[in-house]
Amino acid sequence: MNRRNAHIIASGSYAPKKIIPNSYFNELLGEDVDTWLKEKVQIYSRHWCDENESTADLVEQACKITLSKVDIAADDIDLLIVATDTPEYISPSTSVIVQYRLGMTKAGTFDINTACAGFVTALDTGVKYIQADEHYKNILVVGAYSMSKYLQEKDKKTITLFADGAAAVLLQSSADNNSGYKQSKLFSLGEYHDWMGIYGGASKYPMDENKLQNKMHQLHFVKKIPAELNTEIWSKMILEICEREKIAVHEVDHFFFTQININSIFDTMDKLGVNRQKAATIMHDYGYTGSACIPMAFDQWMEMNKIKKDEYVIFMGSGGGLAFGVSLFKM
Repeated sequence: MNRRNAHIIASGSYAPKKIIPNSYFNELLGEDVDTWLKEKVQIYSRHWCDENESTADLVEQACKITLSKVDIAADDIDLLIVATDTPEYISPSTSVIVQYRLGMTKAGTFDINTACAGFVTALDTGVKYIQADEHYKNILVVGAYSMSKYLQEKDKKTITLFADGAAAVLLQSSADNNSGYKQSKLFSLGEYHDWMGIYGGASKYPMDENKLQNKMHQLHFVKKIPAELNTEIWSKMILEICEREKIAVHEVDHFFFTQININSIFDTMDKLGVNRQKAATIMHDYGYTGSACIPMAFDQWMEMNKIKKDEYVIFMGSGGGLAFGVSLFKM
């Protein structure tokens, strides 16, 4: 008997309307950061939430757009998984808010936080639900990010890079094992847990006036993470799942990486010996959107009809912690 498998049947993405050009930071910081951003990281602008917009709003819009592309109603969704480390609240979950707003009356919900590796982790989790339990037929997996809410205004290392957005994919169960999900792997390097993050507002450092003055509730880069680490781990994990699937890495048609650094993406493609053109890059107009960037890139390429039936795609994510996740699908 064939095992049930998970297929990506639709995607949708949403970015806030407010666009912040690089020139904004020239004025804010009193120096030319536009030239560096364009030449070194190829970021030209990004989208930020306005004062009355937050993560649940972004997730809601991404889900609506995704469902509008298929003949599936909100009350046909069995599970909603939201990957974010910028949640609507500490508790309850962001996903339960969106479930209520959209009328997903049959859907269970939960959030996942593996920082910017969250989407790939959530995607892998959704796949496993479909494979393990026949009652899960339609699962929405969303990556969302509202990091503009947590940035320190004068911190040049973060305020120029980070941005907001959300994107979703709809997983559907099928008896077709020739395509759909193929392989995945999750991996962590926990020794980096205190190198980068938002450390205030939870049980370790509850909010009080002293913590607010120390800006513990905002994003901090405590130590510089080695630049070569992503390239090393990404290439190793990609080669491992290709070997498991018994395909050569050059047979993969599209690569969707965490969009934190275009040079890490290009270095990884070079290390793998694969044409750089196979890797999506969307940081140019969106900045760094954390858990949202991989599904946003995927949705953009889907909208451009770049992804064809029977092509292999790899999702490769990494984030603070450090956490990593990779997944291989055949479309």
